[in-house]
Amino acid sequence: MEKPTTYCEYAQRLPKNDVNRIYHDTEYGFSLTNDNELFGRLILEINQAGLSWTTILKKKENFRKSFDNFDIKKISKYQEKDIKRLLEDSSIIRNKLKINAVIFNAEKVISIQKEYSSFYNWLMNHQTYKLSQWVKLFKKTFKFTGGEITKEFLLSIGILSGAHVAHCPVFLSIKKN
Repeated sequence: MEKPTTYCEYAQRLPKNDVNRIYHDTEYGFSLTNDNELFGRLILEINQAGLSWTTILKKKENFRKSFDNFDIKKISKYQEKDIKRLLEDSSIIRNKLKINAVIFNAEKVISIQKEYSSFYNWLMNHQTYKLSQWVKLFKKTFKFTGGEITKEFLLSIGILSGAHVAHCPVFLSIKKN
């Protein structure tokens, strides 16, 4: 069997209960509008840097629990005791730079919400941007958001097209909606 060349091909070959298959079929490339869920996806993308996406997907619910259900307001108020708690939490990725970036980014999203009324509105306000413009914007606004993290975040929430190949059943399903 040939090695898959796309995430769609890879996911379609997996058992239906595999974390990558579930993510591919139910989340990847689907539009998200809830600010906390958007921020949660950004948390996952930041933590994936240097690791496999499978590792992150297996820890997704642990991240949700450890980061207060991705509540931006709560995360933006994290103090040293929260950082210590997260660094001791073996159920997530224990990287101080990533944890600090998440807190900083939550504070930034709070500022964005004040100006645009929501993180989602801010994203939609820039939806015509090309990837290079998005990367510049994210690097200027957030921490730990390089080109690949920015690209995957935007693909995963349906802002950038290309999450799925044209013949993927999920692509056809998303296109209908």
